[in-house]
Amino acid sequence: MAFNFVTDNVDVSVNGRVATVKMNRPEALNALNKEMIKGLISSLKEISESDGIDILVLTGTEKAFSAGGDIKAMLVLGDDEQEFYSIMDCINELVITLYNFPAITISAVSGPASGLGFSLALATDYILAREDAKLAMNFIGIGLIPDGGAHFFLAKMIGESMAKQLVWEGKTLNAHEAYTQGLIHEVASDLDTALTEKIHSYLKKPVQAMIKTKLILAELNRPKLLKVLELEKYAQRKMSETKDHREGIKAFVEKRAPKFTGR
Repeated sequence: MAFNFVTDNVDVSVNGRVATVKMNRPEALNALNKEMIKGLISSLKEISESDGIDILVLTGTEKAFSAGGDIKAMLVLGDDEQEFYSIMDCINELVITLYNFPAITISAVSGPASGLGFSLALATDYILAREDAKLAMNFIGIGLIPDGGAHFFLAKMIGESMAKQLVWEGKTLNAHEAYTQGLIHEVASDLDTALTEKIHSYLKKPVQAMIKTKLILAELNRPKLLKVLELEKYAQRKMSETKDHREGIKAFVEKRAPKFTGR
């Protein structure tokens, strides 16, 4: 089975037992606006209903996996509380759909995977990053907290203490630094070759047994992830109302260092 379709800056292709979902807003470094998030949700749900898909690859374009949430969309959003919660609900639905996806999921990362983009990668089973990848949980730079379930994923991968330091520093890590810290699973000089090899290695295994293990663990962890997503949703709204967030956004647009006051 092989087919392709495109919806809301999301390209989907299926080749045999492998589906690839490509975030495709290269002019915005695949920044995630509401339309793109909805496109990802609908694409994932449609694929999940297809028989015979054992592996899902989530990827971006040549220069970027995803630069995170769309800053320009945040500016337009302003004080619209209803729309804010609508977007957060979409983010949470996307993360749950990806985390519980009934196939082995692989993130193939090139360029930046920042903020929400990094959260999406963390929601997959295996993160493969090209050597030039830049990974950052950098919400702190605009006075926000991580969302997309990042608190859940980071605490599980590197522990609570290290997760806090990573979030508070907001440092951009290169692929080798991220690998050393246990945030990704593999670094490759040639992403396409490494991805092909990983897919082939999975397809040679009893993959249904692998998927069943994944789904048991996902179901076990689902209540906690749902709780974290709900906590992030309301905490993020509080942070969006702070002076530091407004200053962070203003500084980003003006391309200068922010001057935070802790308020």
